[in-house]
Amino acid sequence: MNKLSRFALRTTDADAARDFYATILGHRRAEIWPLHEQALARGARPHWLGSLGVDDVERVAAAFVERGATRLGPVRPTADGGQAAVIRDPGGAVLAVATPPPASAPLPVDVVWHVLHTPDAARATANYRELLGWALTERIDLGVLGLFQQFAWQAGGESVGAIGDIAAMPGVHPHWLFFFEVDALETAMAATREAGGVALDPLVLPGGERVCVCDDPQGAAFALRERAPKNSFPV
Repeated sequence: MNKLSRFALRTTDADAARDFYATILGHRRAEIWPLHEQALARGARPHWLGSLGVDDVERVAAAFVERGATRLGPVRPTADGGQAAVIRDPGGAVLAVATPPPASAPLPVDVVWHVLHTPDAARATANYRELLGWALTERIDLGVLGLFQQFAWQAGGESVGAIGDIAAMPGVHPHWLFFFEVDALETAMAATREAGGVALDPLVLPGGERVCVCDDPQGAAFALRERAPKNSFPV
């Protein structure tokens, strides 16, 4: 599988977060858990944790460690009978390596784009490509935000995300940023701000998509992408 297939929010106020995301996403299916005290003691902040679905959790986790990643705990059993291990990748972004969820299991949230912010984009690109078989696709230039290398889960596949370099952006920490789709971008931005979160000014991507990067009221980063009208056609 070798792709990001499950997403969970780890936060300091799970009940408030459930109410917030129910407003933004229009449902209460999001997987939301309290951030563990040990993680808080290590300086962890609220964040969305993406899980890489792999066949052999221990092998993939060990391969990341060989390239400079750090284990943040042992391999643990999951509620659906699988296994998972949380790591900090060689660039400092936290993610999980886990047994894929059953094919029949519904996705709690639908992530439509995946962006890795890392201090060494070339190194990160090589690691994920060589360890997981991801394929490089187009590069996009977002001006002051820099160049982003897009990727697909496999050769010949459509782009599903991008890797960007934050070496010259001291205010940005290494992390995976996940995009959720909404019907009306301004409505979701306003709801985020009214709840005490942060919504930056919207950005129009080269393909015409309108997106916005946000922090939820507890400080977890996420992003929004406005759903294209049903009568629109891709260029």
